[in-house]
Amino acid sequence: MKKIIVTGGSGFIGSNLVNFLIRKKFFIINIDKLTYSSNKYYNEKRNSQNYKFIKVDIVNKEKITKIIRKYKPKVIFNLAAETHVDRSIDGPYNFIQTNINGTFSLLESLRFLKKKKINPKLVHISTDEVYGDIKKGKRSDENFKYDPSSPYSASKASADHLVKSYIRTYKLKAVISNCCNNYGPYQFPEKLIPKMISNIFSNKELPIYAKGKNSREWIHVNDHCEALFKLYLKGKNGECYNVGTGTNVRNIELVKKILKICKNMNIKIGKKTKIRFVKDRPGHDLRYALNNKKILNKLKWKPKISFDNGLKDTIVWYLKNFKFLKNISKKNYEKRLGLKI
Repeated sequence: MKKIIVTGGSGFIGSNLVNFLIRKKFFIINIDKLTYSSNKYYNEKRNSQNYKFIKVDIVNKEKITKIIRKYKPKVIFNLAAETHVDRSIDGPYNFIQTNINGTFSLLESLRFLKKKKINPKLVHISTDEVYGDIKKGKRSDENFKYDPSSPYSASKASADHLVKSYIRTYKLKAVISNCCNNYGPYQFPEKLIPKMISNIFSNKELPIYAKGKNSREWIHVNDHCEALFKLYLKGKNGECYNVGTGTNVRNIELVKKILKICKNMNIKIGKKTKIRFVKDRPGHDLRYALNNKKILNKLKWKPKISFDNGLKDTIVWYLKNFKFLKNISKKNYEKRLGLKI
């Protein structure tokens, strides 16, 4: 059974990727330090025959090196990251530690182990936010300049540059993916879509920054997992790939769409569940948009799940798995963040 390491495998995308890879009959080693947003709720069968969880911080180079040396995986998917922009505005330290220093520690482990003839492929997962605010009518391709706006996106951009430097200088086998906004099962409710769904279920207001004109490109997490697997199999060492769908939606339109789907599903919409515009966060980019032609043409990957169908399936999942939301402490996601400047 081939072995794969997933760092951050208890996060939103990581949880879905681990489930995806288990179904493909790989042995998965999940390395995660278990932060406030870690997922401890699984509906996939995980047993000692095909799954191993190891609690460790990716910054701990010695432990990471020992794990890689022991299991000798074919590939490492690096998803260990702090991801919430608002939290990075309030306190950038954890983002620098995990996103930059954690990536550095992983790269140093791989540099050392390469000398020992242990040389797994690294798939480093980044974000479309490294490209910064994209003007209407344009889409950022892989050669687009980096122009991050928040401590979060700056930390991810820094990690990308580190990976690129280790590819060039130390000849590590690695590819970088820059993906658009993900949605789907297991997403922590500080993010827009699960927050709106949770608030609808709980008869609460639906807060939207400014006037809701900010535009985001969306991909279902299952499509993202398919893309990451394709990068493992066929991604060319040293290359970057934008993982996007071309589906852009303004935040106000997205929230209205969620409300409409809930109404059509006969989900009760309480009297308090109304859209409310709130103060914008500092440095809020208006639009992200990826040019995904490279992965479409070179690797023959394309998204399969339409946004409307994926959004409906996501609402159904949260409805059936309401325990997932109930098990999360509300103090970790209800308080407004990102106002400290």
